[in-house]
Amino acid sequence: MKHEIVSRAEWLEASRALLAEEKAWTHERDRISAKRRALPWVRLDKDYVFEGADGPVTLAELFDGRSQLIVYHFMFASEWQEGCTGCSFLSDQVDGARQHFEHKDVSWVAVSRAPITKLEAYRKRMGWSFRWVSSAASDFNFDFHVSFTEEQRRNGIFYNFADQPDPEIDELPGASVFALGEDGAIYHTYSSYARGNETTLPAYGWIDMVPKGRDEGAGGNLSDWVKRHDNYPDDGRTREIAAAGAG
Repeated sequence: MKHEIVSRAEWLEASRALLAEEKAWTHERDRISAKRRALPWVRLDKDYVFEGADGPVTLAELFDGRSQLIVYHFMFASEWQEGCTGCSFLSDQVDGARQHFEHKDVSWVAVSRAPITKLEAYRKRMGWSFRWVSSAASDFNFDFHVSFTEEQRRNGIFYNFADQPDPEIDELPGASVFALGEDGAIYHTYSSYARGNETTLPAYGWIDMVPKGRDEGAGGNLSDWVKRHDNYPDDGRTREIAAAGAG
C-alpha cells in the first residue's frame, strides 16, 4: 500500500476522523460484551475427569478455589508430536495476563486430547507455566465440539454453532467459560470458536497498529506467517534483545 505524504495538520484531521470511528467501535464492543455476560447458563450433567501432571483432576477442581473458569481448547491430538502452531501463538500470551485475572476470580486451563506426558513435555519446551490437562479419557472435547470422530467428519461436523463440512482435521480451536454456582453445580456460560478468540491475542492488537498490519497474504491466514516461538529464524536481533535484557 502506498501512502500519501501530507502536512501535520492534514494528518491530524485524518487521525481525528479515524478516532471517531475507533470510539464507536469501542462502544459497540462494550455493548456486545455486556450481551455475552448476560447469556443464559446451562447446568452440566456430566462429571468430567482429566489427567493432570499430578494425577486425575475433576472439572470442579480446575476452578482452583475460584468461581469462574476459562478452558482453552488447545489443538493437540493424541497422535501429534507438537501442539498446534496457532494455539501456541495464543498460549504464549497467557501467563503474563493470568497473574492479573486470577485476582479477578478467574482461573484458566488448557485442555487437549494428547496424553499428559506429551502436554508436559511441550509445555516445558515452550516455557509456559499455566495449567494443562489431558481429556483423552473423557468426552469433553467432543461434547464441546472441538474434536471430531471419523464418522462425524464424514457426515459433516457441528462447529461454531453451525453444521459445517469436513474440516479435514480432527481438532479445531475454541474457548469455553464455566461458572461454579453457590449450589456446587457447574454451569456452561459461553463458548467462542475460530476468529472469536482473536480478542485474547494482544500481539494482534500491536500488529494491527503498524502500516503493514498482519500481512497474512491473500488468504488472511495466521498460518502464513506465525511459527512456534522457538522455530523463528534467528536474524541476530533475538540475541541483541536477549543481551539488552540481561544488561
